[in-house]
Amino acid sequence: MHSADLYLVLGIIVAAFAIPAVISAFSDSRPPRAAAIAVLVGGGLILFAFISRPGGYTPDQIPAAFTRVLAWLLNQ
Repeated sequence: MHSADLYLVLGIIVAAFAIPAVISAFSDSRPPRAAAIAVLVGGGLILFAFISRPGGYTPDQIPAAFTRVLAWLLNQ
């Protein structure tokens, strides 16, 4: 497993969890401060993963990155 895989997976998970928070904040008519920070952190992790890996990622490689990270976590 590459460390870029871990950054990519963490970034996607953080960004995915931020989406419901943004929707909830807008529906309650309050500013989505925490959700915006989560989106920025997730996007930053994803960007760092793309920069860290030579050649970046293609959409076909993202599920394989999730599999590698999950296998790494289970073998710890």
